[in-house]
Amino acid sequence: MPALDQALRAALAARENLFSDLHTQGTDCYRLFHGTQEGAPGLTVDRYGPQLLVQSFHQPLQHDALQALADRVREQLGLPLLLVYNDRSKSHSRIDRNPELHQTEAAALEDLVGQEWGLNYRVRGRHAGQDPLLFLDLRNARGWVKANSAGKSVLNLFAYTCGVGLCAAAGGAREVVNLDFAEGNLAVGRENAALNPALPTMQFIQSDYFPAIRQLADLPISSRRGQKLPSYPRLQPRQFDLVFLDPPAWAKSAFGTVDLLRDYQSLLKPALLATAEGGTLVCCNNLAKVEMSDWRTQVLRCAEKLGRPVRDCQVLAPATDFPSRDGKPPLKSLILRF
Repeated sequence: MPALDQALRAALAARENLFSDLHTQGTDCYRLFHGTQEGAPGLTVDRYGPQLLVQSFHQPLQHDALQALADRVREQLGLPLLLVYNDRSKSHSRIDRNPELHQTEAAALEDLVGQEWGLNYRVRGRHAGQDPLLFLDLRNARGWVKANSAGKSVLNLFAYTCGVGLCAAAGGAREVVNLDFAEGNLAVGRENAALNPALPTMQFIQSDYFPAIRQLADLPISSRRGQKLPSYPRLQPRQFDLVFLDPPAWAKSAFGTVDLLRDYQSLLKPALLATAEGGTLVCCNNLAKVEMSDWRTQVLRCAEKLGRPVRDCQVLAPATDFPSRDGKPPLKSLILRF
């Protein structure tokens, strides 16, 4: 596929200076090709340490094209990266686990380690879940947390594999609390902590977001449409110096619905109340159809109505290996200071 090879060449050439900067800062996990914006919609190519992860979301990549792509990247970077290919063109972006699709080297599927901002992260190109264990477009936000956590108490909401918490700990936070519903995510977070033994101990709380954050915010807990409430960990009301809110696009439980398009306020309000006076809330919205200007207005209005007016609001751009031709990247992040 000459067109794909040409687009890949251009993407790698455009990143040459970035690669140098990333390697200097201790990062070997980054996006090599962002197909939606660089000429091949539905195709992504990422480096995760020693691993080359290729994923197709619209249609499977033919074997010859995949091998040519891998060879081009290896030649450009001068590295014998281990190839993992995940076809996710089926419904709901589920990985096609048919072993006949493309054979992957056994070594590429072993537990590996990648680095970002000088920290070690567990890398698994294919695992029980769907997504990679580190979302690369959030790198700048994790770097910001690392640079702004010294002496602070940090609450990492929707923590996933706890990369934000790890950066807070590395940045000198006096306390880090990671909260996520999935024990599997937190298990990887504990692995990440173990891979960085010099860092202080973090806390891990497995809980649905709504009962946890509403307890911290000293708000009542209610069920959705009168459903009987499942059990949940009991927490005491308290506030944190730095709160990080990065919810998924949509999720549903007996306690409520996460909906970044229609009801971001239900997520934001208790997070605002769990942020200490003089503290900082970093909030994210990764839904492409949401405009930054509209969302920013919504966020600031919610804070104002809650009696928590924002003293300063800063836009935090995603990493530059995720280009956006129209200047409207799907991931939007705001730093709110009170």
